[in-house]
Amino acid sequence: VQLQASGGGLVKAGASLTLSCAASGRTFSSYNMGWFRQAPGKEREFVAAISWSGGSLSYTDTVKGRFTISRDNAKNTVYLQMNNLKSEDTAVYYCAADPTGSSWYKRWGRDAYDYWGQGTLVTVSS
Repeated sequence: VQLQASGGGLVKAGASLTLSCAASGRTFSSYNMGWFRQAPGKEREFVAAISWSGGSLSYTDTVKGRFTISRDNAKNTVYLQMNNLKSEDTAVYYCAADPTGSSWYKRWGRDAYDYWGQGTLVTVSS
């Protein structure tokens, strides 16, 4: 499984961005997918996750109401729509895949995912 994240950039506080993560593999529709981020000098942290069917969503508290995760299984792509961006959202954003579809119960942790994209940088200026 290969993951290619894109869509990062430099924006002002209050702006919006949509990140995309294109996945290889014929069985993408069976993958749980997640987004994590890592700010300079900090640990990589969970941001959002979506179940293989899209029927279950999960967010960290700091992005609830501002970020939306979605997927298009026909395009093998997962998205992260980010609205009302804040300076504290500045980080490298990584998408991750759980191809077994069986690790939803631990979706907040890095060990739930077997594959990672290369990351895309989001910089929010205040």
